[in-house]
Amino acid sequence: MAMPGSIPTPTDPSASEATECILQEIASVGCRLEAMDQKITDLIIASSSIRADIAGFKDTADALDQRLTTVEYQMATLTDQEIELRSLRAKVTDLEDQSRRDNLRLYGIPELKEASDTKAFLQSLLPDLFGIEFSPPLEFQRAYRIGPPHKATSDKPRPIIACFLRPD
Repeated sequence: MAMPGSIPTPTDPSASEATECILQEIASVGCRLEAMDQKITDLIIASSSIRADIAGFKDTADALDQRLTTVEYQMATLTDQEIELRSLRAKVTDLEDQSRRDNLRLYGIPELKEASDTKAFLQSLLPDLFGIEFSPPLEFQRAYRIGPPHKATSDKPRPIIACFLRPD
């Protein structure tokens, strides 16, 4: 047995207990180190997975940013085109109105009175109708009835549209 204050020798029974205790502690520390090593490995794997997820989110964010940029550009283009379309519609309406200014619509003239030459018919009808002799005589670019011919003569006569050659 070892004396207090003396160093135990390997043959001493208390030394072997102390050695046994130390070995158990070393084994316990080794187990804890292995557990910590496993936890660190798990953390590294989780960290790698998180990095991969973050990279995926970054790629998705970049793709969404690109799509947003494209949509914003398309919206700006559509807005510009809408403004241009409104302008063109206004111009078309104005041109249609200008082209209709020289037109005359006549209602209630019985069908087949004009035979096949509606222009000549109107050149003789209008001076008689208004009681005025036009100088120069009326000239028309075109004159025609609107719509398809009626099958029955009892139907309401189709209107005639006449477009003056010279609007003066």
